[in-house]
Amino acid sequence: MTRRPMSLQTRLMTAVIGFVSLILVIVAVITSATLGATLERQLEDRLKVYSGQITQLVNTFPEGLASVDNISVRLKPVPGLLLAVSSTEGGTSGVVYDDTAGDLGGSEALSTRELAQINASLAGRPTGTVSLEDFGSYLVVVQSAHNGVNVVTGLPRTEIQNQLATLLTVIALATIGGLILLALTTAITIRVGLRPLRAVAATATRVANQPLDRGEVQITERVPASEADPRTETGLVGSSLNKLLDHVNDSLASRQKNEERMRRFVADASHELRTPLSSIRGYSELSLRALKQQGGEAAVESTTTSLERIQAQSLRMTRLVEDLLLLARLDEGRELVYGTVDLTQLALEGLSDARPTAADHHWNIEAPDEPIVIVGDAGRMHQVVANLLANARTHTPAGTSITLSVAREGDEAVLRVHDDGPGIDPGVRDELFARFARGDSSRARQTGGTGLGLAIAKAIVEGHGGHLTVASEPGDTTFTVRLPLSPATASAE
Repeated sequence: MTRRPMSLQTRLMTAVIGFVSLILVIVAVITSATLGATLERQLEDRLKVYSGQITQLVNTFPEGLASVDNISVRLKPVPGLLLAVSSTEGGTSGVVYDDTAGDLGGSEALSTRELAQINASLAGRPTGTVSLEDFGSYLVVVQSAHNGVNVVTGLPRTEIQNQLATLLTVIALATIGGLILLALTTAITIRVGLRPLRAVAATATRVANQPLDRGEVQITERVPASEADPRTETGLVGSSLNKLLDHVNDSLASRQKNEERMRRFVADASHELRTPLSSIRGYSELSLRALKQQGGEAAVESTTTSLERIQAQSLRMTRLVEDLLLLARLDEGRELVYGTVDLTQLALEGLSDARPTAADHHWNIEAPDEPIVIVGDAGRMHQVVANLLANARTHTPAGTSITLSVAREGDEAVLRVHDDGPGIDPGVRDELFARFARGDSSRARQTGGTGLGLAIAKAIVEGHGGHLTVASEPGDTTFTVRLPLSPATASAE
C-alpha cells in the first residue's frame, strides 16, 4: 500500500517543531547540569566550613572524650547535619540532626549499616556522596583531628535535588506551552504564507479543465492580484503563472487567428484553382464538341482558341502552386542558393523589367555609382524587387510616381520602394505581410493575385538575415528592405 505523502505544511511544521524541541531539550540539559554543578560546589563549600569548625571543636576535647554525645552538647548544628566520629577508644558512632528538638536540635542515630555505607562511599577519599535509606542523599567529608579522631561531616543534597526537580518541571511546562504556541503560530504563518500557492493551484486547475485544443479559446482565469505579489517568494509564483497565462492566451488567440486565416486561404486557393479548372474543363468540352460537330477549318480554329485558354489557365494554376511550394521551401531553409549579389545592378534590372508593364506610371531610380554587394540568392532577391515594384504598380492609379532607391547605411544595404499613391488602408497594414492573408479580395480577383507576393518577399528577406517593413500614409508609402552587407564590402568602408 502506497503511503500518502505529507503535505508541505505538515513537513514544515514537523521540521520546525522538531528542531525547536531539540534545542529546548539541549538547553534544559545544559541548564540543569550547570545549575546542579553550581549548587554542588556551594554545598561542598558550606560543608568544608562546617567540617573545619567541628574538627576544631573535637581538638578541644581530651583524648577519649570526643564522642558524638559530648560534641552535640557544645555544637549548634544546622538542620540535616550528619556527624560521625571514629576513634580507637570509643569506636564509631554518628547522628543526623533535625530542627525539631529545641536549640540543640533533635537527632537520630545512624545504624551500623549506615555507618558502613558512609565508610564505603568514602573509600579512603576525603569527600564522597552517599545515599542513606532513611535520610536520603548526602555529601560527606572526612577530616582527622589532632587527637587521632576522624570526623565525618555531611550535608543533605535534598535541597539541590528539589531545586533541580523544580527547574526541570518549570522547563518542561514552559517547553510544552511554548511548543503548543509555536505550533499554532507556525500553522497560521505557513497557512497564510502558502495561500498564494493554493490560489495558483486552484487557478491552474480551472485552466486545465478548459477545452484548449479546439475552437476559439480565451483564458480569463488569473491568480488574484493580492496573491501574486512578486516581492514575496510565493507571490512570485502567482505572478509568473499570470504572465504564463497571458502568453498562452496570446498564443491561443494567434492560433485561432492563423486558423481563420488558413481557412480563408484555403477558400481563396480553392476558388483560384476552381476558376482555371472550370475554364480548362469548359474549353476541353468545347474543343471536343467542335471536333465532333463542325470539323474542318472551323473546328481547328475553335480548338486552337480553346487550347490557348487552357494553357493560360494552366499557367495561372502553376504560378499559384509554385508560390505555395516556394513558401514551404523557404520555411525549411532549403530554397536559397548563396552567392555574391550586386544590389545596385539588381535594382536597375528590376526597374527596367517593371517600366514596360506600366507606362502610365512615372518610374525613378536612386542608386550610387559604386556597387553595393551582399551575400545572397540573386534570383530570389530579384523576385523581391519584382514583387515590391509589382505591388506598387498594381495598387496605385495611373500617374503615380514610383521610386526605387538603393543605399548603404552603416553595416546594412537598404533598398526602398516609394510611391505617392493613395496609401495602404490601416485595417490592412497590420496583416500586409501575413501569409494567406488578402487585404482586398475584390482587387486580388481583378488583378489575378494570390495574396502571397509580400509574404514570399518577407520570407526571402528574412532568409537573408534582413528585415522588410512598410510605412504608409496618403501620398507617401515606402517599403524598406534592410540586408547585411557582405564582409568584404563592410570592411572596405
